[in-house]
Amino acid sequence: MENVIIIGGGPAGLAAAIYNARANLKPLVIAGSPPGGQLTLTTEVENYPGFESILGPELILKMRKHAEKFGVRFFDQNVVKVDFSKKPFEVFLPDSSSTTKSVIIATGAKALWLNLPSEQRLRGKGVSACATCDGFFFKEKTVAVIGGGDTAMEEALTLTKFAKKVYIVHRRDSFRASKIMQDRVLNNKRIEVILNSQVEEVLGELKVEGIRITGRELQVDGVFIAIGHKPDTDVFKGKIELDKKGYIVVKDYMTTVPGVFAAGDCVDHKYRQAATAVGMGVAAALEVERYLEG
Repeated sequence: MENVIIIGGGPAGLAAAIYNARANLKPLVIAGSPPGGQLTLTTEVENYPGFESILGPELILKMRKHAEKFGVRFFDQNVVKVDFSKKPFEVFLPDSSSTTKSVIIATGAKALWLNLPSEQRLRGKGVSACATCDGFFFKEKTVAVIGGGDTAMEEALTLTKFAKKVYIVHRRDSFRASKIMQDRVLNNKRIEVILNSQVEEVLGELKVEGIRITGRELQVDGVFIAIGHKPDTDVFKGKIELDKKGYIVVKDYMTTVPGVFAAGDCVDHKYRQAATAVGMGVAAALEVERYLEG
């Protein structure tokens, strides 16, 4: 039987693994397939402390090697089922299962995309889902934010710190965002709102050069998709409490099942940064140590 199984191989799961390994808990990480989370889809990372610039996949690899140095074991498979109804808990993989005294869920979240071939082809080449991560690369350039909720408003306002012009393109005739966020956007001289328009294609061969929207083309250097995120928590439905969007409900990193903890973007719908995920992973690992001692 394991002391702790960590489900997820992104920054939160790897940080938790390093701390639990150094506490001699011999953690098992079920890292997913493919492992590594959203950082593996990110090109340049310039806001992770200690690295002025590093590729997302390289940062994950360094974290994983750090964990392996302390003896952490990895299964690069996806969890297909869990049983948290009795102790020890049981975690099922496609062809095996493991029992454990405690669990840390760090399965992350995925940005929702428009699913246009041109958008997927130009991801990391001007198409992004994170203004906080990538806004800096668009100094004095023109960008478009796609979406109509609070996330889109926040992304647009963040981008005005860098870009000279920000379009917000929304497919409906009004925003879903809160009134205060709408007011901030509408009063910002750098932002131009385009309603009743859908993105039909992202233009450009090697990098973003524009977008074709309903009835016209816009010349832009970057496109930020801000239509929401979906936490990877489907396998935990009915096993622990999730909020209406599927994020895991925690108190001091413990879920509604004592001994099952959660950290990172499957919990955090606000910040969604690698550095905050690492901090949450560390906190969850320390809570696990306390729980097992108790």
